[in-house]
Amino acid sequence: MATAATNGDALHAPIQVSFPLPKAPNTNMHLQLTNNGPNLLLFLTSSAGSDSTSSAPLGSFVYAMPNRMTPAETLSTPLFTHHRTLDFTTRLSKVLARKTGKPVYVGNSSSFVSAGLGGTVEEETEGFRRVVEVVMGLLRGQDEKKG
Repeated sequence: MATAATNGDALHAPIQVSFPLPKAPNTNMHLQLTNNGPNLLLFLTSSAGSDSTSSAPLGSFVYAMPNRMTPAETLSTPLFTHHRTLDFTTRLSKVLARKTGKPVYVGNSSSFVSAGLGGTVEEETEGFRRVVEVVMGLLRGQDEKKG
């Protein structure tokens, strides 16, 4: 179950959510989503239950925007790179830009190393899907409040 905290009532107020990874219940994903109206800003990190005192590296920061001419080919550019998080961050920003039709900034310092099997492709894929589900659910919730 995801827990959420909002800062203020405005559309652009950040929403902070934490939820366990699907295949690693002892590892939590933490995200902060800001819907600025014309664009989205998402920060993402992870923490293991036993590793609450260590800090994560800065990670990658990627900008993506929908391609109006060819919607299947979302455009993106890395603004800051960290080799371990760049692929996940780029894929996430492109998927969110395509699904929302908005430009998206994604900062990601999450790691799947502490997941149950040590960060396998399956664990990362399940985590990716869960992040997209949570973000899209939060955005739908905001749209319902507005309308």
